[in-house]
Amino acid sequence: MAKSKWRHVASGLLVPIIVIALWQTACSVGLVSPLKLPSPLAVAQRWMQYLLPSDAYTAASGSWWAWAFSGELIHDTLGSMYRVAVGFLVGAGLALPLGVLMGASQRVYQRMYILVQILRPIPPSAYTPLAMLWFGLGNPPAVFMISIAAFFPVLVNTITGVRQVDSIYLRAARNLGADQRTILRRIMLPAAMPYILAGCRIAIGAAFMIVIVSELIAVPDGLGFRINEAREYSWTDKVMAGMFTIGMIGLTLDIGMNKLNNYLLRWHRGLEN
Repeated sequence: MAKSKWRHVASGLLVPIIVIALWQTACSVGLVSPLKLPSPLAVAQRWMQYLLPSDAYTAASGSWWAWAFSGELIHDTLGSMYRVAVGFLVGAGLALPLGVLMGASQRVYQRMYILVQILRPIPPSAYTPLAMLWFGLGNPPAVFMISIAAFFPVLVNTITGVRQVDSIYLRAARNLGADQRTILRRIMLPAAMPYILAGCRIAIGAAFMIVIVSELIAVPDGLGFRINEAREYSWTDKVMAGMFTIGMIGLTLDIGMNKLNNYLLRWHRGLEN
């Protein structure tokens, strides 16, 4: 089992390794300008400088733990992750009960459908002027935009999941004397859980993309802010180091969500081996 797992990991790393090798080769033979496309080694060196604190006094005056976590990259990553977490919790927390109501009640669905379909196609980044007018600068406009990005994937998937529940189960529960609350808690929500978790997985990805956009204009720190700062000074290697960090965090979040899905949906027949 362990050997098969490591074989799977090695297979997934094969293509990225080939791409990095070709990239390094192209840079080494001078096919591309270092200003436009720095080599992987240059990006790795800049990433380490971005990760570790530059102030030697910090290491001498504080503990090793404080020194290790005082780097610019750690600070920016924590800032971005905080905004993603708060925005996701707000957006998903509002979307879940509304999605259950719209999925379970045809009357609520009909009354909310037009409004939802008008707002859903609007990209969250289009709310940037309004967010800045309403909330100013800092975390509030970023959290507002992230909440919108997380809201609609969870809402749509929750509605779909609840409405996909087989009516045979609902009629059987009513015939056995179950009230609406019991039906919702014991039948609708468990049956809709695969859809809800899929919506959450999409919402986290959308939230992380929007946090970068919001940090370009509204906040004084974060990965998006640092990438924009590096662009202004033509530090292409730092731009790519920030992009690499975003990609690694996104991969980590997706793996974590996938493991959470597998754990919560152990009963689902689609996950049986």
